[in-house]
Amino acid sequence: MILHISNLSKTYPNGVQALKSVTLTIPNGMYGLLGPNGAGKSTLMRILATLQEPDSGTVRLGDTDVLNEKDAVRRTLGYLPQEFGVYPKARAEELLDYFAVLKGITGRQARKEVVGALLRQTNLWEVRRQKLGGFSGGMRQRFGVAVALLGNPKLLIVDEPTAGLDPAERVRFLNLLSELGEQSVVILSTHIVEDVSELCTRMAIINRGQILLEAEPLAAVASLKGRIWRRLIEKRTLPQLEREHRVISTKLLAGRTLVHVYSPEAPGAGFERVEPDLEDVYFSTMAGYYGGTRQEGGAS
Repeated sequence: MILHISNLSKTYPNGVQALKSVTLTIPNGMYGLLGPNGAGKSTLMRILATLQEPDSGTVRLGDTDVLNEKDAVRRTLGYLPQEFGVYPKARAEELLDYFAVLKGITGRQARKEVVGALLRQTNLWEVRRQKLGGFSGGMRQRFGVAVALLGNPKLLIVDEPTAGLDPAERVRFLNLLSELGEQSVVILSTHIVEDVSELCTRMAIINRGQILLEAEPLAAVASLKGRIWRRLIEKRTLPQLEREHRVISTKLLAGRTLVHVYSPEAPGAGFERVEPDLEDVYFSTMAGYYGGTRQEGGAS
């Protein structure tokens, strides 16, 4: 199953152009959509989930026209939005059973088997009779995945799924998504670079409604080899350094500022070359320096 997105655009009544001719081809597996808050990620996810209409463009999931055959898409869609409500007094097993009925699984025995299998798959079997109000953030997210997986979806969309999770819950949740990516198209929309670097075989970086980069994460990192340099400076000298070099990111470190600079050659005394990572790809792209040329739509 392949998801084809072609020239998708969306402008809101207030004049904000959320998507500008977005074109992507997304195969089976984990696909990362990376960008800052307000970049257009959630708008794209809602359109793919048949919850919002674009102004123009086409979307096809295999042979299905996503924009004009919404009922067919919904039968094979799993969607975990950034925020979703649960009934705090409901027990996990009972609520999942209820959602299974809504998904069209009406046979009692079939439903029991599906609900049990999903609770085990999401590591919630032992707490199936607990009320959702007592679940941790990670447990609620995993319950959301269980709901999204009803009906064996061929397209699974998860929007900012690890925000607010503690490190242990995040690892458990990402491992679960990785397993699901073996069977379906799984789109992971996030602003957390580590989520994409650890999971996704392909990715796109979006900002201000435009796709700035579409690549394999490992290949994108490799293309920056020899071009990322760092230097530890006093914070007060940062403005001068930004005027002289292509600064892509800064980080406070023990009271000083660690600067990463994009440059094909050594930028001068005091800099050391570093092995790039996906964070460097992200910041280089956002600054418009990825590939060595300033990109239209990149941040200034």
